[in-house]
Amino acid sequence: MLIKKSSLFEIPYSEVTPKSEYLSRRKFLTGSAAVGAVLAAGRAFLPEAEAQGGLQKLAGVTKSSYSTEEKISSYRDVTTYNNFYEFGTGKDEPAANAKNFKTTPWTVVVEGEAAKPGSYDLDKIMKLAPLEERVYRHRCVEAWSIVVPWIGYPLSALVKLAEPTAKAKYVAFESYYDPKQMPIARRAGLPFPYVEGLRMDEALHPLALLSVGMYGEILPPQNGAPFRLVVPWKYGFKSIKSIVKIRFQEKEPPTTWNLAAPNEYGFYSNVNPNVNHPRWSQAKERRLGELFKRDTLPFNGYASQVSRLYAGMDLKKFY
Repeated sequence: MLIKKSSLFEIPYSEVTPKSEYLSRRKFLTGSAAVGAVLAAGRAFLPEAEAQGGLQKLAGVTKSSYSTEEKISSYRDVTTYNNFYEFGTGKDEPAANAKNFKTTPWTVVVEGEAAKPGSYDLDKIMKLAPLEERVYRHRCVEAWSIVVPWIGYPLSALVKLAEPTAKAKYVAFESYYDPKQMPIARRAGLPFPYVEGLRMDEALHPLALLSVGMYGEILPPQNGAPFRLVVPWKYGFKSIKSIVKIRFQEKEPPTTWNLAAPNEYGFYSNVNPNVNHPRWSQAKERRLGELFKRDTLPFNGYASQVSRLYAGMDLKKFY
């Protein structure tokens, strides 16, 4: 049984930047030519006022103890620096190209090895369980990270509703794909629709979240509206966006990035600083909004909560 203790998510005091060092860094940034280079590259690291998207507010959201107390990334960073290849491969492209993405009406089909398969519209999905805000670290395989106040409910709520049979060892996910709404997806060089999967015990873990919002509002299109998966101890590409199908099955499901590059992306995709991506190190990461890199933590800092799921496994082989 997982005991919820906020201390497990707190950043160690030794990792907190002293105020004097922070102020000296800020002085350096505002007074050096490095700022000009950063701004020219389109990424401003200076502090900014927190902006919201002006989207529909989500009511009745409770604060969850399954949260980190780290500083939340700015709304602007999280919504303008995205991986959503159906809307472009550049980090700034999804925000521009997904503006007119139609997310209503929306239906999610639940099928496979389950006693209660069915089709759920968005209204039913929103009411499957009480909505919670969970502030999670989110680590991308390209060595950048963010901290996001996601809003959603445990994936286990949907799993339990479907009543998977004893044959169901995995949960497979499929995203929405429409060439008419996503015409530039063909440039990505990936097979669509996007597919992902979790082992059943991963799906039932309390940290696995089905998200319908963030920053107090519904999800923006570029962040996976209206319904996405968030698995904080895995690399970001494991958090499939705009889900339309969930299937319970006996065999390990295919995943998009494993199909595209099996030597680079395994099924498990757990954050592991000791296993490098074939083309770069995973030992360090840069938090969006910060200039300097920090150490990458095993399981993205959630090792005490999830490492038991992989006891006895070779995490270099099952990457």
